[in-house]
Amino acid sequence: MPFNTIIDDLAERGWSLQASFLPSDLTHELAAECRRRETEGALAPAGIGRGEAMTVREGIRGDHILWLEEGQSAVCDRYLALMDELRLSLNQTLFLGLEEFECHFALYPPGAFYKTHLDRFRDDDSRCVTAVAYLNPDWQEGDGGALRMHFDDGSQLDIPPLAGSLVVFLSDRFPHEVLVTQTDRLSLTGWFRRRPADVLGL
Repeated sequence: MPFNTIIDDLAERGWSLQASFLPSDLTHELAAECRRRETEGALAPAGIGRGEAMTVREGIRGDHILWLEEGQSAVCDRYLALMDELRLSLNQTLFLGLEEFECHFALYPPGAFYKTHLDRFRDDDSRCVTAVAYLNPDWQEGDGGALRMHFDDGSQLDIPPLAGSLVVFLSDRFPHEVLVTQTDRLSLTGWFRRRPADVLGL
């Protein structure tokens, strides 16, 4: 796995894109699992905010999600184990103090999008590194659904959600959005977390 490249990229510029991170069989099985859970009605409209203040606002984001938990399925456990290897590597080299990884399936139906946002809450710095894996075979340029990252110098980068690719970035550094998709767009979106500063007494 290209962990060293991801680590070098994060240290140098704060983000990394790996075009062929997931093996093809794992990508296919994860996509099938997402579809299976969708058919069962397990995916729910995503909200914004958190806790009791969380609300569904389709004018801001239109994806449907299902949080992953260990033991949910063999293929999900395989992905979670892979991401835990990455977590350990990040800790060993960048000393980030990452304690856990949380993630969910995200399915954007045609017409859905997610407006520009940061992944870290203003009053909670526990989300440290974002990781998004894409599960879309045969994605075409006209399908839309790119992840648009915004940089400090005003430039932008559009990342197509190609099957097997992984984008990793520091959660507090890069505003980003999901552009309107023209077809179903599947991903696994997650965050490596550390203890919040108020818990650590900082």
